[in-house]
Amino acid sequence: MDGATITILAVFGVLAILLYCLKGALHALKEFVDQLPDFFASIRRAWEAWQELKRARREAAQPEESQSLPAPVHQDGQPPAAT
Repeated sequence: MDGATITILAVFGVLAILLYCLKGALHALKEFVDQLPDFFASIRRAWEAWQELKRARREAAQPEESQSLPAPVHQDGQPPAAT
């Protein structure tokens, strides 16, 4: 009888510990899932900032390139007349 009682208490003690661990793991998972929208919003903001930086660099480089291009010439070899 004493062995059965100790076995039952041990089994329920192990179950209690397992349930406590499962509760903690589910709580940690819930907190992780709750942070995902903020994480993805942060990634989107970083991506948009990177794209804006690349666009600004591209625009800054374009005027330098256009200034070095020669003026357009018509078929007769003369530059276009102002109208």
